[in-house]
Amino acid sequence: MATLDLFDKERQVKETLEIPDSVFGAEVKTHLLHQVVVAQRNAMRSGTASTKTRKEVSGGGKKPYRQKGTGRSRMGTMSSPLLRGGGTVFGPHPRSYAQKVNRKSMKAALRCALSARARDQRILLVEDLDLPGPRTKEFQKLAGKLGLTHALLVTDEPKENLDLGIRNLPSFKSLPVAALNVLDILSYDQLVITRPAFEKISEVLGR
Repeated sequence: MATLDLFDKERQVKETLEIPDSVFGAEVKTHLLHQVVVAQRNAMRSGTASTKTRKEVSGGGKKPYRQKGTGRSRMGTMSSPLLRGGGTVFGPHPRSYAQKVNRKSMKAALRCALSARARDQRILLVEDLDLPGPRTKEFQKLAGKLGLTHALLVTDEPKENLDLGIRNLPSFKSLPVAALNVLDILSYDQLVITRPAFEKISEVLGR
């Protein structure tokens, strides 16, 4: 079983923890990661793009000109897709882009993402990420000591001071362990996990 050092806020090693191979040492299946990432990104799409068909365009009830004798082609309505301002053929309409991913596949993809970060030595275990106040300076001090530059911060529950401390820093994101997902894990160079969050991850994904 592999091990990881547990650091305090001064980046001093407090102890060494064993990490379960079933969670942090699984085979990295890129096709599964791709499937879940695509599903997550599709779920983020609003799907509100819309165009009007010829029946939805206003006007067009009157025949624009007589049938014969003008030398022009026959035209029955001004809402024809052939004319400027007319309806759109095969245009987009509001729809859902959501793709279903089975719960078992989602858990397996999480194990793959965590294993990939562990394999590349991009996981940092810390005792906690509590800040004395909701200030960006406080977090920057902590990030400097821990050597964080582009990181996803995973805690056991939402931390208000931490969320407010990083809201002006696009290189950082904070998540409670219940909201951990593949897309966010792979979107950041570093994965920082607090000890309580690590224990929950090991318990849920190690079953």
